[in-house]
Amino acid sequence: MATDDKTLEEVTSPSSSSKGWKERILIPTILAGIAGGGFGLVSKHRKAHGLANISGTYATNFAIVAGCYCGAREFVRATRESTPDDLMNSALAGFGSGAILGRLQGGHKGQVRYSIIFTVVGTAVDFATLQLKPALESYRESMIGSNDSSQKHGGWLRLPEWSPIQVLDEEALAAKKAREQKLYAQRNEHSLSKEKS
Repeated sequence: MATDDKTLEEVTSPSSSSKGWKERILIPTILAGIAGGGFGLVSKHRKAHGLANISGTYATNFAIVAGCYCGAREFVRATRESTPDDLMNSALAGFGSGAILGRLQGGHKGQVRYSIIFTVVGTAVDFATLQLKPALESYRESMIGSNDSSQKHGGWLRLPEWSPIQVLDEEALAAKKAREQKLYAQRNEHSLSKEKS
């Protein structure tokens, strides 16, 4: 009976690679929508259709394409039971989502063309993302810091040394208050001397 319970728990518990699927679908879809809106801002059709209309159309189309591709990639990953960074998932998802969207957009010829384009572009973007991920995480760590170091420095954002905005510790803050009080006293003496004369 204990073995039956264990297998039931294994079946119902999510695997470690299934965590974060919302971030692998939602964030790229939102970013694609923002990029589509940006392309709409510089589109040659903005004068004929209106800036807001064409930007909204581009943003919607980019978000739909990215959402279909990312959803298909997660479906393929779950079906193949592979890791999220497997590029075969990207190729299969690009082929499938390109075939579906191409069939809706351009018939049989569009289906073949879109499936090839989605396979190549989707896999290339995922490969570039995998290559840039360590560099972006190290940059994020340098700006934000890890949880342990951010607790010590008193905040979640660590500014560079050259920044004119500095977070002061207790000693520097006390020295600053002393300078401000001294300056305030000098200003008051100067204004009193002007009033007397």
